[in-house]
Amino acid sequence: MTDRHMGEPAVNGIEFLASLLRTGRPHGIGIGSTLGEVDRAVRHRFVDVVDDEGRSLRRDYGFVEFYFNFTPGGAWVMSGGSVELHRLASGPDMAEEWARTTGVEFPRYVAWEAVRDELVRVPGAPELHVGDQGGFLEYRAAASDVSVIVLDDEEEERGYHVGHGDVWSVSLWAPVRAS
Repeated sequence: MTDRHMGEPAVNGIEFLASLLRTGRPHGIGIGSTLGEVDRAVRHRFVDVVDDEGRSLRRDYGFVEFYFNFTPGGAWVMSGGSVELHRLASGPDMAEEWARTTGVEFPRYVAWEAVRDELVRVPGAPELHVGDQGGFLEYRAAASDVSVIVLDDEEEERGYHVGHGDVWSVSLWAPVRAS
């Protein structure tokens, strides 16, 4: 996603997530992107947390986080990321700020059914494999290295937390490839 100009329409968060599931590239960046590429793509305030050894970095934008590893060549390279949608239930102001800076508008709650319905409309939608994660379901798109965690507890209702059938998080992960 590039910089928006005043008056340009925002992107719906559901459409954004469906695109992310298809491509594995939020805002045009993804696994292997450098820190500089992320800085150019996402212009939003953040907090950096570096581990004690200086080898890994977590860039926290509120409900969006990207993870980086320091390479022998001296660059920070993205190794993963997550969109922690469950945080919006108790902090919807994070979504408002994200929409102002990135142009992507997320609702307070994101129903998996809405994402799935949008995904079927996306050309090249990946095949999803479902697994039980003890109170959660994981929908994994191996083609894009993205997984979606959905709350699967029928007792949970929406409030200051997500409810049954809502997306908890969406994660990018670097697959381990056989050498």
